[in-house]
Amino acid sequence: MGSDPIFSPIGVFDSGVGGLSILRALRAELPYERFVYLADSGHAPYGERGDAHVVARSRLLSAWLRQHHQIKALVVACNTATAAAIHLLRAEHPALPIVGVEPAIKPAIAQSKTKRIAVLATRGTLASEKFNTLLASLANQATFVCQPCDGLADAIEQGTQTGDATEIEALCAHYTRVTGQFGIKEGEIDTLVLGCTHYPFASALLQTLVGQSVILLETGAPVARQTRQLLGDAGLLSVSAPRGSGIDLLTTGSADTLQAAAQRWLALEAPAQNLSI
Repeated sequence: MGSDPIFSPIGVFDSGVGGLSILRALRAELPYERFVYLADSGHAPYGERGDAHVVARSRLLSAWLRQHHQIKALVVACNTATAAAIHLLRAEHPALPIVGVEPAIKPAIAQSKTKRIAVLATRGTLASEKFNTLLASLANQATFVCQPCDGLADAIEQGTQTGDATEIEALCAHYTRVTGQFGIKEGEIDTLVLGCTHYPFASALLQTLVGQSVILLETGAPVARQTRQLLGDAGLLSVSAPRGSGIDLLTTGSADTLQAAAQRWLALEAPAQNLSI
């Protein structure tokens, strides 16, 4: 079994616990797959670092997952890392199916009636060439209000461990307030794109702040469907392994934080292991 690449795990990495929102969708779409989730919390937040830092970490983690876990596919579960590094990762690992994430602004256009769409994301994602190229290609289809949310991903990360949501609530209230007027009337923002994989874990709070009529979009389900497609095309899709056949949780930061997040948001009891890489 170990020598058959079909039974090799899918590698998933993020700057922290936010990518668990992607892992949640992957598990739902691919119930017979094994996963290795690597949270680079010891080197976060990516979204407030320069591209050189993000690229270096992304390359290191990808190579490490291939070497130590013989992954059959890689999901870059981080908007910032996708924007900065995915083209390099694909060049360095041409035989490896690699899936990235990007803010769901194309689906937002289809959903929005007022054609005013807000994007909450990290500064790194919003400043990236990849995101701005995508945005420019769609500029005539809607008006986009892009709001960098400094500190929010880190607050969600920390709040997982402490259980204290005070800072998360304050930041979400601030960023939704400065973004603009939300609602379904003409001139109001009726669709909110969560452009960081951490933010879905504050979605209930964000929904309350912007109103129940506003549509919230995240990227987990489309990423999971794309992963399934690539695995199927490569003949690597597992369809018969026992459900829950294994998830390894690894982190360069606090194992307790990752374990608490996985238990809270995925009802996953797997222990987390700390790495020095």
